Amino acid sequence: MGDNFESSLLSFEKLDRASPDLWPEQLPGVAEFAASCKNPISNSPPKWMAELESEDIEMLKELGSLTTANLMEKVKGLQNLAYQLGLEESREMTRGKFLNILERPKK
Repeated sequence: MGDNFESSLLSFEKLDRASPDLWPEQLPGVAEFAASCKNPISNSPPKWMAELESEDIEMLKELGSLTTANLMEKVKGLQNLAYQLGLEESREMTRGKFLNILERPKK
């Protein structure tokens, strides 16, 4: 009985795996992306780097070399700077309001 059961489970069907109807692309664009990854890397820089100046590239290298803790410290410093600039802007706007330099001239 065991041999008959196992032989009844066998399938001799041949599937052509190259057929797009049997094996459709699950995610559009994945095949093109995979093909582009297989190509050898060219020496030309990516398009987004073309607009960067040398100072920008140096900053990217500097930030890329930081440890996680140092990068978090840098981000906190930028947040503090942005907060201080916001406070200073608020003071200057209030000062401008009291000095009446923000009013539109009357016609």
